[in-house]
Amino acid sequence: MHEDAAQSVSILRSRRDELQITTQNLIEFWAVCTRPVANNGLGLTIVQAEAEVTSLREVFAFLPDIPEILTEWESIVTRYQVIGKQAHDAHLVAAMIAHGVTHLLTFNEADFKRYSEITVVNPQNIS
Repeated sequence: MHEDAAQSVSILRSRRDELQITTQNLIEFWAVCTRPVANNGLGLTIVQAEAEVTSLREVFAFLPDIPEILTEWESIVTRYQVIGKQAHDAHLVAAMIAHGVTHLLTFNEADFKRYSEITVVNPQNIS
């Protein structure tokens, strides 16, 4: 999937679309980067992971945590009856709403389809 992700970002950047990330994106990325390969991670060292995060912050505009995110999250989890780990996805959607972001680029379409406030875009569908 890495190739599809990289290609979609390249296409979107060439079209001058605004690409953004949140604190949550960076935290989840760090977790995957530093998790051992045997546990479905990338097995990067702290230094390598730090360099990757720095690169991401150079490519993507950063959306900071703001108080409105919590208000949106509380509304979303009750409206959509969110349970368990899905609360993390709801938090990302809340951050998007709070910052006025409408489109989410993800391979994980199924977990985000329920949120009518956003448009889910699979990187494999970018051309």
